[in-house]
Amino acid sequence: MLAEAYLGLGSNLGDRRANIELGLAMLGRLGVVMAVSSMRETLPEGFSRQPPFLNAACRMWTSLDPFQLLAKVQAVERAVGRHRAFPNAPRTLDIDILVFSRAVLEAPHLILPHPRLRERRFALEPLSEIAPGLRHPATGETIAALLLSL
Repeated sequence: MLAEAYLGLGSNLGDRRANIELGLAMLGRLGVVMAVSSMRETLPEGFSRQPPFLNAACRMWTSLDPFQLLAKVQAVERAVGRHRAFPNAPRTLDIDILVFSRAVLEAPHLILPHPRLRERRFALEPLSEIAPGLRHPATGETIAALLLSL
């Protein structure tokens, strides 16, 4: 059975656009990428003394379960050169599972929907571009409404 997943992608090291494009191409091997937002530059959050990010979102269909998808997207991040020096460190590629079907779960290494989605403009803006009517699985609010509430 196929599941619909929405992912957020970001890069602030190296050729940011190429990093995201390579990540998207690699994600295409994990399922079918159905939509990709435009890329937009954003300021870093958390650790602010780092270069600005390029951010995008994509919608894909996958036969993987959320835990398998998490393992695979982390492998994609590593393949594009990411290493986790410290939380919110600069990175060549960051991929977050924002929404996975209608899943609401809290496991040690995976929380769905993404726990900070509702407060992150850099995730909501590109997601709203490709899926404004998508409903947050936990709250029922649309992505467009969540963006407006920021």
